[in-house]
Amino acid sequence: MRYPDFLRPGGSIGFIAPSFGCTTEPYKSCFEAALARFRADGFKALTGPNCFRDDGAGKSTSPAACGSEINSFFTGSEADVIISCGGGETMCEDLPYVDFERIGAGSPKWFMGYSDNTNLTFTLPCLCDTAAIYGPNAPAFGARELHASLEDAMAFLKGEKLSFSGYPLWERESLKTEEDPYVPYNLTEPCGITTVSPGQSVPDGGDVSFSGRMIGGCLDCLVNLAGTPWDRAAEFARRYASDGIIWFIESCDLGTMGIRRALWQLKQNGWFSAVSGFIIGRPMRIDDRFGPFGPNDSVLSVLSEFGVPVVLDADLGHLPPSMPFISGAFARVNAGKADLRITYELR
Repeated sequence: MRYPDFLRPGGSIGFIAPSFGCTTEPYKSCFEAALARFRADGFKALTGPNCFRDDGAGKSTSPAACGSEINSFFTGSEADVIISCGGGETMCEDLPYVDFERIGAGSPKWFMGYSDNTNLTFTLPCLCDTAAIYGPNAPAFGARELHASLEDAMAFLKGEKLSFSGYPLWERESLKTEEDPYVPYNLTEPCGITTVSPGQSVPDGGDVSFSGRMIGGCLDCLVNLAGTPWDRAAEFARRYASDGIIWFIESCDLGTMGIRRALWQLKQNGWFSAVSGFIIGRPMRIDDRFGPFGPNDSVLSVLSEFGVPVVLDADLGHLPPSMPFISGAFARVNAGKADLRITYELR
């Protein structure tokens, strides 16, 4: 696995818009505030040509132009690290225009983003053997006050921290508005992970420990990649089988049965071979149409057969805060009693 150089003091941060650009509120104001914060911290902030565009279908601009921006920032020398402007809907359409061969042959750069950015944070380790950060998009850094999770993401990006723990509270409803785009996270719900011990099919709350090579992202995007030319998950699992594979997975639009179907499809495609554990984030869509059978039941109905530890409702994904997940890195995970700790080893 290739690990890029960390961001040094005075270094350059490149911003690209492979999915949505920052043209509407609260994202535009937050992105501009984030740029000001990074510059005040002594970094050079370089914006790509698509950051403020909105002429695309479910993205900033055309797939070809998005692919060109990705290639330019990853293979050029101006930006030391790269952060995405946002998530979105159709970043998958960029992939035919991304030169993964050239990116994989060049000097690696850290890329950070989440949600639709799974299309890069997942493919970079699988296709280019280059680690990436499943973490906050750029506008999150425009808040008046930065949550510890955002500080953790930057601490990793700067090489200052390799071990992370979960957070006390999470946000069910955001208070961000066009009138007040800079409001911090509205943390109202107590965090409480649930653990499933190896060989169990229901949560038992036991202490679990496991290690392996991290891979994953947003399930909505992962299932969309299955069976395409950019589906190298089974190959990745074979390559790192001796380490074991830790899958980190969260969902955005998928409801209870959508989660079940998506995981079933990935299982049929051989994605979960060599798995040593699963970390599942809080689902964005709380679907109660099936009575007591909820999203976590869907997860366990598919994944419990692998006989490995499962961590549910982790600080991962669309309902902040989210821990930084380093896609491609080796990690040691300890969870239990409503606490999750991940320590990365860059080997």
